[in-house]
Amino acid sequence: MFLFEESPDIALRRADGLGLPMRANVDAGRILLRQVDPVQLSPGEFVCHVRRMVDEGGARVIVIDSLNGYLNAMPEERLLVVQMHELLSFLNQRGVLTLLVVSQLGMLGPMQSPVDVTYLADAVVLLRFYESQGAIHQAISVLKKRTGRHERTIRELTLGPGVNVGEPLAGLHGILTGVPVLVGQSK
Repeated sequence: MFLFEESPDIALRRADGLGLPMRANVDAGRILLRQVDPVQLSPGEFVCHVRRMVDEGGARVIVIDSLNGYLNAMPEERLLVVQMHELLSFLNQRGVLTLLVVSQLGMLGPMQSPVDVTYLADAVVLLRFYESQGAIHQAISVLKKRTGRHERTIRELTLGPGVNVGEPLAGLHGILTGVPVLVGQSK
């Protein structure tokens, strides 16, 4: 897991707070956390580190948290997309599951992404905040899936302890706008 915005200690504390067993997996050597400082590591050097983790370290899953931090290391967005295309092609050819985290601008209402790499992805999962009945909630939805059955419902997501995905939010309309309207009975 390559971390651009936080240290491994902070990532572990957050996982502990959510009741996720990341620390035990780090201690057992199943998860490796690497903090990346884009000021000290060029994008090309970063790609070399990732490739080395796969070819020499045997990594089968790569997480880049977040692509926003990687973007800050690139002089222009176009180059980031080219670099990501090359890196993701390499990882795909090696059979590596790659998870990219992209923070979008805007908590409620319209959202914008600092870079669009969705065309490179086999699946796109959207986590979205929304307001309902005086409380902030989180929703999860699958926007894109190239293989297999596509889940089309929007479901409530709760974090801690663990990660819980609820029933479809069938009684709300406009969840992805961030300010849904109640159209029926919702759990």
